[in-house]
Amino acid sequence: METLVETELCFPQLLNSSCVRTKRPHFEIMLTYFILSCISVLTAFLNLLVIISISHFKQLHTPTNLLILSLAVSDFFVGLLMLFQTMLIDGCWFLGDLMCSLVQYMAYIITTASVGTMVLISIDRYVAICDPLHYSIRVTQKRVQVCVCLCWSCSVIFDSLLLKDNLKQPGRYHSCFGECIVVVNPISKVVDFTVSFILPITVIVVLYMGVFVVAVSQARAMRSHITTVTVQGSRKVTAKKSELKAARTLGVVVVMFLICFCPYHCVSLAGQETLINDSSVAFVIGLAYFNSCLNPLIYAFFYPWFRKSVKLIVSLKILQADSCEINTM
Repeated sequence: METLVETELCFPQLLNSSCVRTKRPHFEIMLTYFILSCISVLTAFLNLLVIISISHFKQLHTPTNLLILSLAVSDFFVGLLMLFQTMLIDGCWFLGDLMCSLVQYMAYIITTASVGTMVLISIDRYVAICDPLHYSIRVTQKRVQVCVCLCWSCSVIFDSLLLKDNLKQPGRYHSCFGECIVVVNPISKVVDFTVSFILPITVIVVLYMGVFVVAVSQARAMRSHITTVTVQGSRKVTAKKSELKAARTLGVVVVMFLICFCPYHCVSLAGQETLINDSSVAFVIGLAYFNSCLNPLIYAFFYPWFRKSVKLIVSLKILQADSCEINTM
C-alpha cells in the first residue's frame, strides 16, 4: 500500500487502475510547463495576427494569401491544442476519455489539412512561376476557396475513417485511468503515412524543383539582360519579381515544414504507437508543433505587408472606419 502511494498515481483513489505519474524533478516539470505554455500562447497569438491581417485588409485578399490564411488557421488551432498537450508532461490526463479522443482527432485533422494546404501552396507557386501568363485565369479566389474547403473536408473525412474505432469507443485502448493514447492498426498506419505524407511530399518536392529550375533560369536571363522567356511558342513573359519573392518565402515555409514533420512520421511508421505521453516521442511531436510557431516568424521576416499589418492591429487602427482599405503593400 505504501509503495502505491509513493509512486504518485494520477488518481490515488483508484489504486488498482490508475496510471503512474512520470518521475521527474518538480522544477523540471514546472519549467517544461512554462516553456510549452509560452510557445503555445505565442503560436496562437502570432497566427491570429496573420488571420486578422489577411481577413481584414482587402488588399491582401489574393489567392496566395488565402492559402496562407488556411495554413494560419491550422497553426492557430495547433497553438490551442498545445495547451492541452502540456497536461501530459507528468504522464497524466485528467479530462476524460472523450476529451482525449477529441483532442487527438483534432490534432490529426489539423496535421492533414496543413499538409494539404502545403500542396496547394506548391501548386500555386508552380503555376505563378512556370506559367505566369495564365496564372490569373487558372488561379482565382473562388477556385482557391473551393480547394481550401475541399482540403479541410477531405481531412475531416479521412481522419474520421482512420480513427473511427477510437471515436466510437473513447478510451478502448487505455490500459489505466489517466492515459491518453490513440491506436491505429498497422494497415491504417501505412495508408495514413502514404496519403498524408509520402504522396503530398512527393508532389511538393517535384513542383518546387520545377519552380527552382525556372526561377534560376529567369534569374540568369535577367542578369544577361534577357528579360523574357519563351512561353507557348512566340509569346514571351517573365514571372514578376514579387512572384519570385513569394515563391522563395513559401519555399522556406515548405522546407521548414518538411524538417519539422519528417521525424514525427518516421517515428510513427517505425512501429511505435502514437503515445503523446511517451518521452521517447515527445521531442519529435514537439518539433512538429513548433513548426506552427515558425511560420508567422517567416512571414514577418520576408513580408513587409505582414509587418505593416501587425503595426496597424497592435495600434488598434483597424478599429477605425474604412481601415480595411488601408494600403498595406
